[in-house]
Amino acid sequence: MKKIIKIMSIALVLVMMLAFFAGCKSDTNSGGTDETVIKIGGIGPTTGKAALYGQAVKNAMEIAVEEINAKDGDVKFEVKFEDDENDAEKSVNAYNILKDWGMQILCGTVTTTPCIAVSTVANNDSVFTLTPSASSTDVIGGYPDADGNMTIARKDTIYQMCFSDPNQGTASAQYIKEQNLGTKIAVIYNNSDAYSTGIYQKFQAEADKLGLEIVSVKTFTDDSDTDFTSQLTDAKNAEADLLFLPIYYTPASLILAQAKQMSYAPKIFGVDGMDGILSLENFDTSLAEGVMLLTPFTADATDELTVNFVTKYNEKYGDVPNQFAADAYDCIYALYNACVNQGITADMTAAEISEKLIAEFSSSDFTFSGLTGENMTWSASGEVTKNPKGMVIQNGVYVGL
Repeated sequence: MKKIIKIMSIALVLVMMLAFFAGCKSDTNSGGTDETVIKIGGIGPTTGKAALYGQAVKNAMEIAVEEINAKDGDVKFEVKFEDDENDAEKSVNAYNILKDWGMQILCGTVTTTPCIAVSTVANNDSVFTLTPSASSTDVIGGYPDADGNMTIARKDTIYQMCFSDPNQGTASAQYIKEQNLGTKIAVIYNNSDAYSTGIYQKFQAEADKLGLEIVSVKTFTDDSDTDFTSQLTDAKNAEADLLFLPIYYTPASLILAQAKQMSYAPKIFGVDGMDGILSLENFDTSLAEGVMLLTPFTADATDELTVNFVTKYNEKYGDVPNQFAADAYDCIYALYNACVNQGITADMTAAEISEKLIAEFSSSDFTFSGLTGENMTWSASGEVTKNPKGMVIQNGVYVGL
């Protein structure tokens, strides 16, 4: 009798072990063996200096996926988000974690430098990638330089929901000129950051074409992003009445504070990296009064889609969504529409899904309207086409210009 019980116990253990390893195999297969949901990975900083961006993207992705999964349709998503702390090496590690999880599509990464590293790996793995906010053309590759030569090879599986850096730099110069915002312009940018440098270069080129007078151009690096006295002094001595800041919100907040200490009060014009400054912990929002920037999204818009999104985001997270959140929300819905159009199913491999999504996004027939633009299309280079909106900070909130 004891022998029979022992044999039965061993058999039960073996069955449990087989079930366990079968489950592990299903979870780590990059082709996706769960035939009910398409696995979307997300990567971005949820800790560190750029955490506001990553958290906003993560939040919006979750809202969009919840809404889509509540629909009566065949396409369902599962999302898993990994923190990269705005670090390229950690971002690649996060990608590998998601790949082991079974990621079939990547929504990310959030910031530019990590995305350049990850996009190369994702392209090599044939994982379709739609980044909400990494705006450098090095992310997608294949962008022509001033002489029309391709800078690097096109990364076929990589697309952008955000404006590319050239578009931001060019549009900012045009807007400043059209609105006559400044007669003498100073620029402070991060020359160790691909995002900041790319925007500045296109801004400078367009400013030269338009006849804008740039009286001061000063730089900083990630290792010297706390003291901007010399840069501000140069701008003030040059009598610049507008300061263009193609940088992220953390150094921008310090520049605003230090300019006030110097009794220097030029107009401030930023880019999408400035969005989020009002949510920065311990930041005096009065310092940002009158700051202007171009963005694809304004939370005070009155259209039904924006109102519903802002309301839901606020109820769920107790905050007002920024344009990073809006771009991420649009990413998920654009992917959903493309999956429906192409008949994509969860049992397909990442490579099979990528092939179909490339066909859809590169088609002239595919358009998408969302929070950040109407009738958006994508070029063969992976860039999105949509119109920017002007925004100004008034009384501690973002207001459309």
